[in-house]
Amino acid sequence: MQSLSLKVFNTGGCAMERRNCNNNINKRKCNIIVACSSPSSSSSSSSSSEKKNGEKNQTLSAYISSSQTYALLKQKMEVAAKSEDYKEAARIRDSMRSFEEEEPVLRLRTLMKDAIKNEKFEDAARYRDELKLIAPYSLLKCSSDTTTLGVRVQVRSVYIESRSRPSKGQYFYAYRIRITNNSERPVQLLRRHWVITDGNGKVENVWGIGVIGEQPVILPNTGFEYSSACPLSTPSGRMEGDFEMKHTDKLGSPSFNVAIAPFSLCIIGEESDTT
Repeated sequence: MQSLSLKVFNTGGCAMERRNCNNNINKRKCNIIVACSSPSSSSSSSSSSEKKNGEKNQTLSAYISSSQTYALLKQKMEVAAKSEDYKEAARIRDSMRSFEEEEPVLRLRTLMKDAIKNEKFEDAARYRDELKLIAPYSLLKCSSDTTTLGVRVQVRSVYIESRSRPSKGQYFYAYRIRITNNSERPVQLLRRHWVITDGNGKVENVWGIGVIGEQPVILPNTGFEYSSACPLSTPSGRMEGDFEMKHTDKLGSPSFNVAIAPFSLCIIGEESDTT
């Protein structure tokens, strides 16, 4: 996980951009970039940048709006089915199907999946690039799997309709984690750190002792599983983080970080996942 802060200093016709990076898993070297330009060039560049940012924000807003519409339709269909109003449930189902055919993200994901299946990789690359522009989170899987120093962390998230209120901007996701110790030494999970990013790009860091009230010791060739949840104010987002662990077979062993690879929190396209 990574946090990035930018500072820009103007010195005459020059701009210095200082990038400070923090990464608990991998330390990255960051540079200072110095650029000089004439006032007219700077003004033109600024105007172009503002235009691109405006287009990006409009695209993001449209994606969030369509996600909210889809979530509301799913919730209404569930309510109709539970109340045995099957005619209404069927009507909403048909509306959802039409929505899926017209909604750009779902349509592009389906096209990309078909292109890969038919080995039309140039087309798949084009659809992927379009998705990166309009909905980057849609390319991230709702699961992740990574290994650090022999400790494997697998995660899968799922949207919980019954605890979500799309009309109030409340979206609830559950996730299940399995930690497998494939090393030859016992490890203990000491602390957790999550980086949660919502659909608007707002980042929240969460730290805690252990998981679900425990600091489990995981012996070699054994595992530990637990479930938890994450509420969001947008219908999509992502999570990533790390666990701080230590070996317990030797007194004074230093702690180390085990990565939790990024995974998505997303409503749209869950049934038509390309993975």
